[in-house]
Amino acid sequence: MEFTMSVPWSLLGFAVAASVTPGPNTLMVSAMGAAGGWRAPLPAMLGITLGFMLLLVLTSLGLAAPLAASPSLHGVLRWVGVLWLLWLAWKIGHAPPPEPGAAPRGFGFLAAAAFQWVNPKAWMIALAALPAFTAPGEAMLDAGLRIALTFGLISMPCLLVWALVGQGAGRLLRTPRHWRIFNIVMGLLLAASVLPLLR
Repeated sequence: MEFTMSVPWSLLGFAVAASVTPGPNTLMVSAMGAAGGWRAPLPAMLGITLGFMLLLVLTSLGLAAPLAASPSLHGVLRWVGVLWLLWLAWKIGHAPPPEPGAAPRGFGFLAAAAFQWVNPKAWMIALAALPAFTAPGEAMLDAGLRIALTFGLISMPCLLVWALVGQGAGRLLRTPRHWRIFNIVMGLLLAASVLPLLR
């Protein structure tokens, strides 16, 4: 009983820490918030949340077993994620200032959901969460659903924090030069997020 009672709180803390810390998703949401306000990244935020929840559920059904068993498959996925993130960092770093009244650039719902499948941070969280927050003998699907629902409840508020941070930054960006510096910094931060994957 003590074990099962302690899991929800530890899982909740893990979900908050994993969702609110800087990473590809939060940086993308922040950049979109800077360009279009906190509402602009809402479809992407929903895509991130539901895409990651689906990843967690399918991982609990055994999707991660081949990945864990095959170092070469794990390496391929890691490098696909690294290259995708570097491409995204380049696109953000070279983005022009937003035009007044124009729709902000960035991911929509489907692109953000699909991005979770090549997002190395999402895979690392999923592969860490399942063994850490399951009880011996527990049905993996039940565990996957519990973990996915926890992340589903936590993800949107954490991403909203970054959308608001981006919106606040956007209000300070008065000139094309300011936007250029901001975009370069965001691109460099996103590029830097791949460094742990290169070890």
